[in-house]
Amino acid sequence: MTGAAGAAASKKAERVLVLDVSEQLGITDYFLICSGSTERQVRAIAEAVERALAVGDGVKPYRREGEREARWVLLDYVDFVVHVFRQEERDYYSLERLWSDAPQVSIDFDLEGGDEPAAAEAT
Repeated sequence: MTGAAGAAASKKAERVLVLDVSEQLGITDYFLICSGSTERQVRAIAEAVERALAVGDGVKPYRREGEREARWVLLDYVDFVVHVFRQEERDYYSLERLWSDAPQVSIDFDLEGGDEPAAAEAT
């Protein structure tokens, strides 16, 4: 999860947020939600996340959706789902509000020393 968040941040993803939805959903444990300002940036963020997890952890998404339009790209890694939105779609669908009862997981980034976040802890 931290590798995905770090990869998103390395591509200047905005408002990177991790929600622990394990108590609310039986199909996944975490949502990583972030946004980009253009379709090109959304694609770049999604590609960076996918590349970082493939290289760093040797995992590929079980399912991918929305890459062509790049307005809301979903990468399903079973244990966690990455949602990369264009800002307008993020505001419209407002997953943060929909899952407001899910605890946020704080992630501290150290992008000066590399693309990996320094640590993650539940809040």
